[in-house]
Amino acid sequence: MRSRETYLSSSNSSVPQKPLRVVAIGGGTGLSTLLRGLRKHVAAPGMPTAYDCDPCLITDLAALVTVTDDGGSSGRLRTEFKMLPPGDLRNCMVALSEEEDLLAQLFRHRFRSGGEMEGHNFGNLFVAALTEITGDFGQAIQLASKILATRGRIYPVTTANATLVAQMDDGSLVRGETNITASKRRIVELMLDPLDAPALPEALDAIERANLITVGPGSLYTSLITNLLVQGIPEALAQARGLRVFICNLMTQANESLGLTASQHIERIYEHTGAPIFDYAILNTAPVSPQMLLRYAAEGSVPIAPDVDRVESLGVKCVVGNFLSEGPPEGMVLRHASDRVTGALMELGRLGSRAA
Repeated sequence: MRSRETYLSSSNSSVPQKPLRVVAIGGGTGLSTLLRGLRKHVAAPGMPTAYDCDPCLITDLAALVTVTDDGGSSGRLRTEFKMLPPGDLRNCMVALSEEEDLLAQLFRHRFRSGGEMEGHNFGNLFVAALTEITGDFGQAIQLASKILATRGRIYPVTTANATLVAQMDDGSLVRGETNITASKRRIVELMLDPLDAPALPEALDAIERANLITVGPGSLYTSLITNLLVQGIPEALAQARGLRVFICNLMTQANESLGLTASQHIERIYEHTGAPIFDYAILNTAPVSPQMLLRYAAEGSVPIAPDVDRVESLGVKCVVGNFLSEGPPEGMVLRHASDRVTGALMELGRLGSRAA
């Protein structure tokens, strides 16, 4: 198996790296895990670029986040307040803030009792209040991020009230992210209703200006492809000057990616974008512990095969290595090792943009 240095050998660590503009696209725990690593290379708001940053390689960090969740606290607010679901955006805000800070803990707090308050997340309610005050969901997200002093900007990929619709392998159509995730059928095609949900202008601008753009990790359809269905996003990625990097998941996922290899993840994405949008793929090749394999086997989930040759045949270069983390503090859950993934991304950043 090739080492990641095979593809990063053209970088010279002795040469100072130019500051990067980075865009991270996704949703769910995958995106927030990645952002925890990226924020360490962004200076704290209002501080000199060399302050509390090891090292400060990113001058501008933007997260473009899916807004199709319709379950839990976010789903209830979406129904009751006719607003976009704030959950994934809130998780990104916390990931980009000082998580030990009391405000960050407050934003994570979920009410365990209290009648109608039970199950609601404080951060979600806070964003709902700001949305009512400002009359603008996007502005509410920016204000909440400012209060948390996030090391980066966070944008909903669209402000359209869009619903996910999936065609399953039996020909049936399933509406709503919660219903799609709960289905026992395999997803064949994902769609947005309305089909012409426009991208937030700030999201398109961030992609255009970026030196480095990431997609993933996250649920193949409901965290990644959902963003790529938004009008203007596939075209912006196809034309982007920055390096475009796919961060592959560690394990397959029920009804979204069971049985799919790394290359097949990329192929499913390309089927929806209609054009190739990746220059590199970060693939984990480290073995998963027997205990963790057993835990995931109960869900029919297995490690995603890093079929490097097939990925390369799609015109995507591979960065392979140990990118997984298991055990405390995550418990019996696999996550990407955010520091190692970020390290690989910063090395790729040395290669510069695709076009001068």
